[in-house]
Amino acid sequence: MSCCLLDFGRVQELRQVRDFLFQKHNNAGPEEEKTRAENELTWDDSDWGSWENPDGKEDGAQAEEEEQLQSAPWLQDCVMSLSPCSDLLVIARDHKATFLSAKWRTDESGQEEMTLSVTWSGTLSAEEGECICSVICIPLASQKRSSTGRPDWTCVVVGFSSGYVRFYTESGVLLLAQLLHEGPVLQLKCRTYEIPRHSGVTEQHEELSILYPAALVTIDGFSLFQSLRACRNQVARAAAAGSDVIQPPPLAYKKWGLQDMDTITDHSSIGITTLSVFNQMKNASMLGGFHASVKGSPPAMSQYITVGGGPYTGFYYAIEGSSQPLLSHVALAVASKLTSALFSAASGWLGWKSKNEEESVQKQKPKVEPATALPVRFGLPDSRRHGESICLSPCNTMAGVTDDFGRVTLLDVARGIAIRMWKGYRDAQLGWVQVSEARGERDLATSPSMPRRHAQFLVIYAPRRGILEVWGTQHGPRIGAFTVGKQCRLLYAGHRLMGVNSVTSQGWQIHTQQVCLFDPVNGALRAVTIPFHLALSDKKSERAKDMHLLRRLTTLLRSREVEPGLLESEAQSVLLDIKHPAIKKQALESLLSNKNAPVFCLTNVTRALLASLKEQDAEAVDESLLQFCSSQLKLLQLYTDVQLLHIPDTSPTEPEHPSFSAIEEDLARVGPVLQRYTEMNSRPCVSFAQDSSGPLPVRTFLSQLEWVNGELRVIKQPDTDWTQLGSFLFWGCLSGQSPLQRVCETLQESGISPQQLLSLLLSVWLNKEKDVLKYPDAVSHLGTLLSTLSSMKGAVDESWDGQCVSPWWQQVRTACVQSESSAAALLAALVAHRVAKNAITRLGESKFQEDWECVSLELEQWVVCIKQLEDVLALQTLLCLPSPQGSTGGAVTRCSVKTLLESGRGGVADCVSKLIFRQGVSPDLLRDILQRRGENEPLQQGGEEKLEELLECVCQRFPNSLSPDVLFAHCSWENVVQWNKDPEVGQYLEWSVEFLKMISNPHIQFGVSAMMWQTFIVKRFSATAFLMEKVGKAPKDRLCRRDVGMGDAAVRSFLGSSVQLLQALMEVSSSSFLPSFPFFSRADSAVEQVSAPDMCVEEVWGGAEGPVSIVELALDQRSVHYPLVQHHCVLASLLQAAMTFSLRLKPLSLFDSKGKNAFFRDLSSIQLLPSGDMDHNLVAVRQEFLMNVLTGWVKVLAESEENSVKHSSTEDMWPSVCMELSSILQVNTDILRRHLVCELYNQGLDLRAEEVMMEVQDKDVLGSQLLVLTGQRLAFYLLHSQSQTKPNMELLARLPPTLCTWLKAMDPSELRCPSVPLSQSSRLINKVIEMLPENHGQYSLALHLLEAVDSLHEEP
Repeated sequence: MSCCLLDFGRVQELRQVRDFLFQKHNNAGPEEEKTRAENELTWDDSDWGSWENPDGKEDGAQAEEEEQLQSAPWLQDCVMSLSPCSDLLVIARDHKATFLSAKWRTDESGQEEMTLSVTWSGTLSAEEGECICSVICIPLASQKRSSTGRPDWTCVVVGFSSGYVRFYTESGVLLLAQLLHEGPVLQLKCRTYEIPRHSGVTEQHEELSILYPAALVTIDGFSLFQSLRACRNQVARAAAAGSDVIQPPPLAYKKWGLQDMDTITDHSSIGITTLSVFNQMKNASMLGGFHASVKGSPPAMSQYITVGGGPYTGFYYAIEGSSQPLLSHVALAVASKLTSALFSAASGWLGWKSKNEEESVQKQKPKVEPATALPVRFGLPDSRRHGESICLSPCNTMAGVTDDFGRVTLLDVARGIAIRMWKGYRDAQLGWVQVSEARGERDLATSPSMPRRHAQFLVIYAPRRGILEVWGTQHGPRIGAFTVGKQCRLLYAGHRLMGVNSVTSQGWQIHTQQVCLFDPVNGALRAVTIPFHLALSDKKSERAKDMHLLRRLTTLLRSREVEPGLLESEAQSVLLDIKHPAIKKQALESLLSNKNAPVFCLTNVTRALLASLKEQDAEAVDESLLQFCSSQLKLLQLYTDVQLLHIPDTSPTEPEHPSFSAIEEDLARVGPVLQRYTEMNSRPCVSFAQDSSGPLPVRTFLSQLEWVNGELRVIKQPDTDWTQLGSFLFWGCLSGQSPLQRVCETLQESGISPQQLLSLLLSVWLNKEKDVLKYPDAVSHLGTLLSTLSSMKGAVDESWDGQCVSPWWQQVRTACVQSESSAAALLAALVAHRVAKNAITRLGESKFQEDWECVSLELEQWVVCIKQLEDVLALQTLLCLPSPQGSTGGAVTRCSVKTLLESGRGGVADCVSKLIFRQGVSPDLLRDILQRRGENEPLQQGGEEKLEELLECVCQRFPNSLSPDVLFAHCSWENVVQWNKDPEVGQYLEWSVEFLKMISNPHIQFGVSAMMWQTFIVKRFSATAFLMEKVGKAPKDRLCRRDVGMGDAAVRSFLGSSVQLLQALMEVSSSSFLPSFPFFSRADSAVEQVSAPDMCVEEVWGGAEGPVSIVELALDQRSVHYPLVQHHCVLASLLQAAMTFSLRLKPLSLFDSKGKNAFFRDLSSIQLLPSGDMDHNLVAVRQEFLMNVLTGWVKVLAESEENSVKHSSTEDMWPSVCMELSSILQVNTDILRRHLVCELYNQGLDLRAEEVMMEVQDKDVLGSQLLVLTGQRLAFYLLHSQSQTKPNMELLARLPPTLCTWLKAMDPSELRCPSVPLSQSSRLINKVIEMLPENHGQYSLALHLLEAVDSLHEEP
């Protein structure tokens, strides 16, 4: 609520800027050389004793020089200008300048801050001997419709001592240069568009004013804006085209010769003003005398104020529309040579002026227009005082002037008088801050159409004292003072964006800094922030005094180490001194919300304030403040009473309340489950110091209770706040440390309703479960509290007869049902049940005979609730089972009766399936556990035994919700969901399919498999097929991750699981009309043979409503088209084979157009599938691929046998799969078998080949193929083996020529395993002779081969 000085940016690279602007000159003159020689001849003892540290002098001198340079006020010798948008800073000296632009960066704390860094530095002077005198940064508004008020770019205007005014871009590119007057430029100032605050304010035009020693030049803002934009665009086009920049035409301007002043140092352009009729007549009579004539309407005049000497301040008025001409080079040229000058200027601007003309223009000295004389209207004469600077206020009504006497004078611009003066501010720098009033800040409600009020504050920086002050105008006090450095610069632009008008400014949010303080020591840029209400305060204002007292109290409360006595006395004094009720209430609220104030201090202060209010006149006292004090005092007294009751004392104990004997029976019944639950929740957990149970702070107590219509109510807060308040009230009673009856009496007298006390009691009981289970007597204390609270007036309705549901006990059941603390909820329900039963029994005894047993609807509600809570406790005990280390899954799932009822009929199975996944239970292990559920054969491992025990307990309580088929279905779905989240883990999908196969009911199995395919599998399956079709082979890991979302190894596992899923879907589908294939169908288990099951749940959970369960969704699935499923299964097998053996394949190319169109459709739709004979070329491609699959399988088989690795049964399935695929794909199966036999012999696996050979139909062809293979083996043994012996050579010579020639023509390199024992080759040739008929053309050759092999075999 006070003005402050905030950092909004920082200037970097200040050292580089200083070194660039103040470069040291080492060229010493003759006088310096002479002085240096004299110093060398003079005895110097300044470094006497420095011989002890010879290096210290040099280092110390260098450090001292650096420190002096740093502390030197170098910034005062520079010319500076900061853009109003704070995005550009210009620092110049002599002929050099540096441009610093804004950038955003993140500091070490992670917060973004604006920094200004050097973007351009160089020399700006173009003529010899000229230096920079003045600089101004003018941001130009964007003309785009999407602009929101940020500048398009910023123009840097520089005035030189030669009289030139040059315009540059942010990157130092010269746009325009013009000589306006011969003489140094003293000041550059700009006036931009301001939105009029009301209709009486004249809308001011934009202009740039340039002050010379005896002249003032003004340039219209609109024409300057258009010219600068055109120059910038032309320079950009010339730079892009690589051509020369064309000299733009000169600017239009007005030049006034300021007369009647000896010296002028600064100026301000006020704008167009219109005198009132009285002032017009007064001026006319004073200037023209008695007979002066007065015009009908006052003329519009441009007002200028100058400061300097003789007079001290001068006021000039130039009447608009008078004889002052619009001066420019173009206007004078029109008067002399109109046509030629216009054509030459236009041609140069449009780009066709010759280079000779440009050079002549540049060499010619610019012509300077004469100034129009403008006499001073009046001034403030002071012969000894010399003005140094003038700073105009934002609304053009006041101006601050500094002089050489160290005074700051405040001028009234309209009246031309000095209205205030400050002394003791030598070399002061001025600035203005205008603050708008926020809506809703006035005391009286005003119309929204009324304009907002504005306040203006004068900012004065005194560098001699190093202080920055903020003063209220016109006669306001000093509202702020800040101690700053003595080398700072106060940067005040006095303008905003140029190019804005009443149309383009609509909807804009123009953010500009008004006053900025630049500290060169640390480079900080600081802005002055002032609240509006400070303009309304003065020394005699009661509101200001009250605000001061409030700030004083706030400061006192913020200090940590304050004695309670001092705090009480100071706070009481402040509260009694404050006059306004609203501020007094705010101060009391601040005191009550303080965390360090003790309760007795708050009570005494509130009591004193209430007493003072009651002593005042009733009509003068604010009623809301009086009620607030009274209510807070009652709350403080209640807090004190409860706190005293919780203090242990030695008073006689109260008589014991009767215990509930039936509770012991209930506790014995649920004891085992409670014990297991306690063991599971006894693991250590992380706790924080601020969460530890401590006394409830009084401010928290006061913030949670309120008085409404004479009744004390608890404010609805989150559960944690209710628990904290409930612990303060009841935990002492539950733990046995506080007197129960006295606490209940105190709370009843306080006015809190029994329903809210019950809510607080249940909140602390249910949320502090671990602490409750540690106290054995907490259950009996809870029963006593419930019995006491239920006996309070207003707790149980007097008209309740036991045959309807009581709202009081329904509140208890609702809290227990909604709680996730299963053990605490069950104990609370058991206790409340016994208390309610006793009440109903007493009610029945009073109305009926004593030997009647009372049957009540209320008791039936309690029986159902307790049964539900017992089931939830068993389930929660299972869910609290710790996960194995490194397993996947989130935190422990917390459940309640409400969440289970809202989760539908499959909520229990869903929770258990998530636990089974988190525990990493395999399908086989879960099946064994469920099978042994009725037997006493637990597993031997500790963790699995615990899981089996808890799971068996839960399954006994949920026999329908956790039936094997339902549990398998949910486990299958949970695994596929987790696989979809992490596809790289193929085991999830494999286990999902295995769980699916364990479902015994075909309807559930069919529905789950169909949903898995449609929801998770088909999208990735189609992506894999299209990717393989695109690359034409098994894709690499990178492509698989890009298109399918998993690696190549995961894709192989995924395809295998997809085949298993489709096969499971076919097994339960109607397939009686199709041929039987073991891997692609099973016609004996159709869905039609088994009726659909009924989805039922336990009786107490029959009211479950919520999402449809997985089993219910599965039973609603439509039947699938079996041929379409088989069609997809064939494709999946082909993809799996290609990925397994890294084969080249375009899978979709193996099918015709009908087959391609049928892929990836809904399995329940009827698609047109291929029928009849297939194209022979397509069949040939299929046959080649299946043969490659068999070849790849043989290679893998040989590698596993060489490495003595036992291959799995899934690897042995590939020959059978290929044979079944050949039947479906219309490929000759016998050709594949013959190819498999040859590949096995080629690999040296003769025994496996003989097994397959028995199924071959065409023996003749196979015999011919094997004859060639035998020849290759014999040729390798005789001709290519390294161990060629003499008997072998002799045998080769004895062979028939035909056989010898045939063996030499054999190529043993085609054999993958050529070194085979001769016994196997002899067995092979015998098989060949058996297969070949005697009339076969190669039968004789086979006999010769047999003789040769036998001869070799007989050799020793």
